[in-house]
Amino acid sequence: MPDAPAGTRPVEELSFEAAMVELETIVDKLEKGNVPLEESIAYYERGEALKTRCDTLLKNAEMRVEKVRLRADGAAAGTEPLDGEAPDDIPF
Repeated sequence: MPDAPAGTRPVEELSFEAAMVELETIVDKLEKGNVPLEESIAYYERGEALKTRCDTLLKNAEMRVEKVRLRADGAAAGTEPLDGEAPDDIPF
């Protein structure tokens, strides 16, 4: 019996890591080329949604990364949150 072409959890609920694992699994199955056409389309659609989820999570993480403040001599003087949050307030 073939594997189900789509995960059971909504893409919006997946963590970055879970979405990447599922996306890698889909890519592997599609690259092997032994998936029926309709199932391939379902895999492709799920893969696109997973890719979008990963892109969104990465962009959100990048926006929250701390920026480095530089002194006049170019050395790092410390860090400050990019969005004004304290580092302990940043959930990952």
